Amino acid sequence: MKNYWSLRLSKLLFFIGFLCASVAFGQFSPDKTLPAKRIENESYLFPINPGMQNALTGTMGELRYTHLHTGIDIRTNNMSLPVRATQKGYVSRVIVGAYGYGHALFVKHPDGNESVYAHLDRFNKKLARHILNKQYESKSFDVNLELNPNQFPVERGDTIAFSGNTGGSAGPHLHFEIRDTSNEVLNPLDFRFSEINDVLAPVIQKIALRAMNGQSRIDYQFGRKEYVPIKNGHDYYLAQPISVAGKIGIEILAYDRVDFSRFRCGINNIEIRVDNQPVFTQKINKINFLFNRQIASIVDYEILKTRGIQFNKLYRDDGNQLSFYNESTGNGFIYMSDQPKQVEIRLTDNAGNTSRLHITLQPVQNIKNEIPLPGPLVSSHITNENILKLTVPCGQRAITFFEKGNSQQVAPTYAHAEKGVYLFNLRQSIPDSAQTCSGMIRFNLQDAIPSGIDYTYYSDWAIVHFSPESLYDTLYLEQHKKISNGRSIYTLGNTLNPLRKEITIQLKPTNEKITQQMSVYRNNGRYHEYLGGQWNNGSIQFKTKELGDFVLLADSVAPAIYRIHCTSQSARFRVSDNLSGVDSYRARINDEWLLMKYDYKTGILQSEKLDNSKPLQGNFELRVTDRSGNEKIYRQRIL
Repeated sequence: MKNYWSLRLSKLLFFIGFLCASVAFGQFSPDKTLPAKRIENESYLFPINPGMQNALTGTMGELRYTHLHTGIDIRTNNMSLPVRATQKGYVSRVIVGAYGYGHALFVKHPDGNESVYAHLDRFNKKLARHILNKQYESKSFDVNLELNPNQFPVERGDTIAFSGNTGGSAGPHLHFEIRDTSNEVLNPLDFRFSEINDVLAPVIQKIALRAMNGQSRIDYQFGRKEYVPIKNGHDYYLAQPISVAGKIGIEILAYDRVDFSRFRCGINNIEIRVDNQPVFTQKINKINFLFNRQIASIVDYEILKTRGIQFNKLYRDDGNQLSFYNESTGNGFIYMSDQPKQVEIRLTDNAGNTSRLHITLQPVQNIKNEIPLPGPLVSSHITNENILKLTVPCGQRAITFFEKGNSQQVAPTYAHAEKGVYLFNLRQSIPDSAQTCSGMIRFNLQDAIPSGIDYTYYSDWAIVHFSPESLYDTLYLEQHKKISNGRSIYTLGNTLNPLRKEITIQLKPTNEKITQQMSVYRNNGRYHEYLGGQWNNGSIQFKTKELGDFVLLADSVAPAIYRIHCTSQSARFRVSDNLSGVDSYRARINDEWLLMKYDYKTGILQSEKLDNSKPLQGNFELRVTDRSGNEKIYRQRIL
């Protein structure tokens, strides 16, 4: 058995462990600080300071950057607080890891539910000792332990652990979940904990209207437009009606507040009514782990990636597999007729506090060919809802689109002064370039990749394989290669086009010096994200969950090891790597394996002895390896 563990493998095992958490028991003695109570028919206990006012830093269903938040985050004010078992049962699983939920504990209950406590600092002493022994047996910091039913039973209110900041936590708190028998996450606030007060209604910051096809217009234009409402109590209004035509989707930027917390939380219940008839209902009261990372289904992904904010889509795209919607009320799209429509959006939090947004939509009687177009006279193009939108300073003049040598003249869809907007339906054909009055514009659109099928795209230097689950919707794939500072940058798709599941790419580099030590990195502007890859006959194959720019780089620099202290009491180091990242480490004392706890947020490695009475004496060695195989060794004689 190897005497080190791989951080990369640990991430995968950690994630699988949370998806597949199953039954197992654990043991703690009852907590004497809580009064003895009958367990039968008792409600669930709040896990932090039960009976006292608590505050949340996050709620279930909250829209995060990469996923929907599961469970609630309970504020702990930078303190390591006792974590209480919410109900009697048994410890079914324990996970210790550097990433994700960090140190986490699962408790199975008689009703079939399972509670989860994550980002813990440490466990109850008996369980902590059991975990430490298992870590030394497996010679690994990361462990995923299933426990037998008779090992660690718990009673309601037992102290099972202490809160912390381990794993992917952005600050000290307890992440708390309740899962049902199908391993789906229930909303803990549905259990009506009196420790959380909420009399504050949701806050609406902005709304946006999006044109959903080539005939749609918002204030006479095709695209997306944002509006800031005016607040009056719990009601919000727009200063003027919005002129629209065709099929329209609405998005909203809003958040909820709970008492005694400055944090912005998610909103679980949203409804749209048009002329007092429901057309959209979103209710997040249960989350399936198979879909909680499909964030692009529920937010405007382009705005999320470019501006870092989450506009909740109040319509359901074809590729949306989430189960939060009442299909009988519709998919949220508004089809404008020749009569004004009154739109009401209701946002209700888990405590029943409601805010309402009132919008008047008025029909566009005649889509104008000449309208005001603010902004500078610059050329730009975007792809939106199967429409290529090209804006160029050509006024009312027609321009020429080219596709594989064929050409066609296209008049502007609408224009103002010297600025013309041209809409091109990509379902009919995919142009590769356009000759405009300001020069040639190349689109680099190579293929239309359909969703829901197995599809492979081939080019001179790339093979890209899409599984049936890879895409949310049809992808108009961009592809081009350029040289920058003597290095090839391979562009495949756009980061604004989301992937549902990872894809496989095979690059065939040409016209550059290639070595087998090179790996694939995604170019994210200021930094490079390591993706790895396997070489075979001059090509490198890798997987990615995001499209964009890819480069080949060689990491020849070993990781850095900074000694904080290394004494007979403990060893503490900070480790880092300049490019590919730390992959694994191994510490030994007198050729015996020594546990080093790892915090990737700080890069800290901290020793933990199996026997605290035994000092660290003799030959100490720490080996740290990066993902490219470069190794750094630190040695010291501890007296």
